[in-house]
Amino acid sequence: MSHKTLLRAGPLRQQTVGPYGPLQPAGLAGPALPEGFTGRVVARSGHRVAGLTWHAAPDGGACFPDGAGWIYVSNSELPLLGGASAIRFGADGSVADAYRILSGTDLNRAGGATPWHTWLSCELGHRGVVFECDPYGQRAARPRLAMGRFRHEAAACDPDRQVVYLTEGEPDGCFYRFRPGDWGDLTEGVLEVLCESGGWRPVPSPAALSHPTRHQVEDARHFDGGEGCHYAGGVCYFTTKGDGGLWAYDAQTSAVERVCDGVRAVTASPSGDLYVARDAMRIDVITPDRVIAPFLALGGHDGSALKGPAFSPDGGRLYFSSQLGTAGDPSDGHTFEITGPFRP
Repeated sequence: MSHKTLLRAGPLRQQTVGPYGPLQPAGLAGPALPEGFTGRVVARSGHRVAGLTWHAAPDGGACFPDGAGWIYVSNSELPLLGGASAIRFGADGSVADAYRILSGTDLNRAGGATPWHTWLSCELGHRGVVFECDPYGQRAARPRLAMGRFRHEAAACDPDRQVVYLTEGEPDGCFYRFRPGDWGDLTEGVLEVLCESGGWRPVPSPAALSHPTRHQVEDARHFDGGEGCHYAGGVCYFTTKGDGGLWAYDAQTSAVERVCDGVRAVTASPSGDLYVARDAMRIDVITPDRVIAPFLALGGHDGSALKGPAFSPDGGRLYFSSQLGTAGDPSDGHTFEITGPFRP
């Protein structure tokens, strides 16, 4: 799929039936899905998963390869007790283990995976920090202070330009990129902000105490509450929670386009289709020919939000969380797995 073609070919065409056919009636406590797909709850807040009590308010997530199996990592959007947990799956999809990879941090939101298989857990709290975590549970998490002190939402790595894009959860938040001194080492580097001109300018003091990063560069472009972020095929997609927009930044031309409305989170399958979590408790698929259609609808979770969509490394399973579950409470979060004939 050419993501740049997706951007330049005109407006999206909303359809009621997508490439997998119409949604079938939902099963007991499960989502409505196309024929051939099944869903299950793999974790629930306050319940045990392979010996671990699963965290409340599950948010951003990502998958990582693990031999013949894989790992799904999930953030926790709790104040002061947030952090992140991981579930290890065997080759047959069975849950083999679960464990914490980050604890004692503040309002961990969307985050992002790196090409070297670490998890960037982003704090939304005042003067929040990006923590680089080991999804395999072998190394302690480390703060990456050069990436700035602000209300971090999400991160997305661009291996082509060797930068990390960052969103900011403020009503006048900015869109940033971090250029590390050495790709694969986020200890040091330069934090830059996207400007109205389309260019990037360095943030003079990324960790300033009294001068917020979003106000340090006069020409900085502001967005209404940056949220989810995902890089694919030369384009960084990001969402804005204030106005519900899905945006696309063309990394080659620096052009920014608003793709559609009502989106909270975004990911891409290995095949290149985009999957977007909508405000109406559903996930839609956006195809290369600019058709947007329902893929999943989750009933009985009124007042919740869909978070952390991510595909397993082989593209055969999609994970996401209903942050507030059926009770509309952070302590009732549900983390789902969807299995089926996803497009190759």
